[in-house]
Amino acid sequence: MKITKLEKKKRFYLMELDGQQTSYITEDTIVRFMLSRDRVISKEELTEIQDFAQFSYGKNLALYHLSFKARTEKEVCEYLKKYDLDEKITSQVIANLKEDNWINDRQYAYSIINANQLSGDKGPYVLAQKLSQKGIAKATIEDVLKDFDFSEVAQRVAEKLLKKYTGKLPARALQDKIIQNLTNKGFSYSDAKNTFDDLDSQVDQETTQELIFKELDKQYAKYARKYEGYELKQRLTQVLARKGYDFSDIASALREYL
Repeated sequence: MKITKLEKKKRFYLMELDGQQTSYITEDTIVRFMLSRDRVISKEELTEIQDFAQFSYGKNLALYHLSFKARTEKEVCEYLKKYDLDEKITSQVIANLKEDNWINDRQYAYSIINANQLSGDKGPYVLAQKLSQKGIAKATIEDVLKDFDFSEVAQRVAEKLLKKYTGKLPARALQDKIIQNLTNKGFSYSDAKNTFDDLDSQVDQETTQELIFKELDKQYAKYARKYEGYELKQRLTQVLARKGYDFSDIASALREYL
């Protein structure tokens, strides 16, 4: 078979054989096989050329996708599926990109976790879940996580919440707010509790009294219209407890207030 035409068509080249049979190939294919017009090729060579053209096409697609940002193996595979590449070709493309370090799931996981260490607010459990959704193996994630200490991230989150709620919440409610927020962000309960304990987070007695009497003013106006005596005291105790005040502080405040 003789190449009778080799013509540029946007991103591809149209290769015509014997004036009839046509194939679309990439520039990489032309270079690799040193193709030119009037060159004679065998059927075996044509098959090899077509296979490599598919591989080159798939690799170029993947590299274009990777040019915007790092991707995991799963993400690149899903992208290539949109172009109906043969599974064998896709596997070859992925293997080649991994060999050249264009795809590196461990490095991807490390960069995501490291960025979180610098300015993020997520704990290891949430990060592991997000990375798993990206297709990264559980063993890889666990191995990378071993390289990081999340105590500074937890402390950063806790200090931000402390600043936001100090003077607005009593000590117990403040503790519950910070610990719950940390666990929601992927920190273990024990780590969240230890982080809170390490903070200079005790609301001083004056602040507690100020908050509880302010709340009493509001709740007393509401309940005194319906209740009195022991029942009023019980109602006020219940509502203040739900607000996060300790029973000892409530009892002390009610003795002065009623």
